[in-house]
Amino acid sequence: MTPEEKARHVAAVEADGYTIVHDAIGPALLDELNDTLLRLERDMNVVPAKNGFEGHHTVRIYNLLALAPVFQRIPVHTNVLPVVEGVLDEGCLVSSLSSISIDPGETAQPIHADDQVMPAAKPHIPFVCNSMWALTDFTEENGATRIIPGSHKRDASPEYGTHYDSIPAEMPKGSVLIWHGSLWHGGGANRSSKRRVGIAMNYCAGFIRQQENQQLGLPLDLVKTFEPRLQELCGFGTYRSLIGHIDKKTPAQRLLGESRDFKSIWDLA
Repeated sequence: MTPEEKARHVAAVEADGYTIVHDAIGPALLDELNDTLLRLERDMNVVPAKNGFEGHHTVRIYNLLALAPVFQRIPVHTNVLPVVEGVLDEGCLVSSLSSISIDPGETAQPIHADDQVMPAAKPHIPFVCNSMWALTDFTEENGATRIIPGSHKRDASPEYGTHYDSIPAEMPKGSVLIWHGSLWHGGGANRSSKRRVGIAMNYCAGFIRQQENQQLGLPLDLVKTFEPRLQELCGFGTYRSLIGHIDKKTPAQRLLGESRDFKSIWDLA
């Protein structure tokens, strides 16, 4: 992604609350992700949660980084991460990584904002920046994510269960939808005869608690195999050379054997 493309996408998130990066995911990676999700669903016997939010005909697989090496390529992807860093900053963290496969017959998910559990007055700077990877085409008919453009600038979150007019974020397979955590949105109803498959790659600011606890959810021996940037994204670094340190050492130093010296914000002053 060029600096000009990044700036355009970041500006769209600021203005409209979302952007779509087309042709972001290569065909080989798409195939491997789809094949791996089907294998995990079968091997782990994953079934719908059967509640109003997660769905009665939607298969979700959580904590994907712990389940297969191919998922390590998602958080650091060069067609997505630069936009997220532009919305949050380079100290952002992986908040959660999961798959969402909406089967035929699923009804629309309640409209919500991903940051609405955070007790902060709105509108506010982005604490969360999330993305949806289209592993199949996303259409209005098959349950494309529904969004309300500009809603990230409202002074409140949506009331759960209330109907709001929205539009489908339609996009071809291989695209990625990126949005501000305050944007009102929800999964669409699948009125087609085929499954809609997406991966939710969610990020949060480095000073916000992650949705899924990456430090406890990932085996340390696995994290040691991650590239350094992915380790940082999972919370094994510090935010602005201060937040998250342990006795003036990074979690990577204490837990992963990282040899680089840590300089706190005060040492650098």
